[in-house]
Amino acid sequence: MRKIDSTQVDFRSQFEELLTRGKMDMDDVSSLVKSILDAIKIQGNDAIKRDIAKFDHWEVGDDANLQIDTKEMKKAYDGLDTKLRDALHLAYERIERFHRQQMPKSWLDFESNGSVLGQKVTAVDRAGLYIPGGKAAYPSSLLMNAIPAIVAGVEEIVVCTPTPNNEINVLLLAAMHLCGIQKAYKVGGASAIGAMAYGTQSIPKTDVVTGPGNIFVATAKKLVYGEVNIDMIAGPSEIGIIADASSDPKLLAMDLLSQAEHDEMASSLLITSSQQIADLVEVEIEAALKTLPRQEIARKSIETRGAIIVVKDLDEAVFYMNQIAPEHLELMIENPFSLLPKIKHAGAIFMGKYTPEAIGDYIAGPNHTLPTGGTAKFYSPLNVEVFLKKSSIISMSQEGVQALGDACALLAQTEGLQAHQKSVEMRLE
Repeated sequence: MRKIDSTQVDFRSQFEELLTRGKMDMDDVSSLVKSILDAIKIQGNDAIKRDIAKFDHWEVGDDANLQIDTKEMKKAYDGLDTKLRDALHLAYERIERFHRQQMPKSWLDFESNGSVLGQKVTAVDRAGLYIPGGKAAYPSSLLMNAIPAIVAGVEEIVVCTPTPNNEINVLLLAAMHLCGIQKAYKVGGASAIGAMAYGTQSIPKTDVVTGPGNIFVATAKKLVYGEVNIDMIAGPSEIGIIADASSDPKLLAMDLLSQAEHDEMASSLLITSSQQIADLVEVEIEAALKTLPRQEIARKSIETRGAIIVVKDLDEAVFYMNQIAPEHLELMIENPFSLLPKIKHAGAIFMGKYTPEAIGDYIAGPNHTLPTGGTAKFYSPLNVEVFLKKSSIISMSQEGVQALGDACALLAQTEGLQAHQKSVEMRLE
């Protein structure tokens, strides 16, 4: 695992290299993704079926086979082990409770002259959720995407998920039943994003598309933005940890590996003010790697995208971590709340040694769909407001338009918009 020290002469160049971790070379796949999207826009289901045969290796046949039967969802839910079902319900309840706190309210402000200004908050009509598959299935991602939409009051939720060899994860099916999903489709990759953005004979067009995915999914979301709204353009998973001499190197090592096991492109970055901790963590990572079923994936991630950075103190650690702006940030120090005011950029912040990033992935409550690759500097986690829109409310009284009309007409005149000017002045007569 790469180790660098802030006192090294070439530190800045090495650190700058780490900051490029989020660069997904969309140029390489943009033409392919655009051709997939264009085909879906024109050919609909026929294009989707070709993509499924090519990428997921099964023949769809009749259009009806694209949709996942709600009876399968219920069967999967009913067949769950009791403890697993209880865990799923606990996660649902905690995620729902957290997201209900985010719900904004409509409001009206009554001015003394009788004019009324305000804001009306309404949900989108239809939301499209992309749930990844392939190397692993993520039922937790369904909960994290569906529950904010449910809380927002979205009337119709559409789910697309890849089904390699026409196989679906049982827990994902059970989670769909728990969330009350009625429309779910066996479509993955850029094809799914196109289907939800443009609509096909089977899959309805949505107003917003959310959910993580690979570079093809991310590129597709970027290309359809404007046709629909999107949550964010997310890349490979990542974790940043700030640690001091009080940290447990075994916990640090396992938390770094909890991201590395996602995929080879995941980033695991530790910044510590203790050289001893840096050395011990490196040893613990090697020992822990040998115990992981996904050792090969985690090892490649750690070796190619991981790093341990040694700094002089915690202030310097915060300075560099704010530049990294990690998806997940753990403050594994003696007094984590002392650093919280100084943290400017992070998708989610995990405080103290009893708060592993994994608790946020499944059951803590906050959303685990988070900005990656430094985009936490301007993106927020997936939240209820992604599924909402706001309308401004303006109601002028006669007295109110008299008070504002002359100034408004003058501004319109100055901009050369005579109809604007006259539409106001006619109300002043």
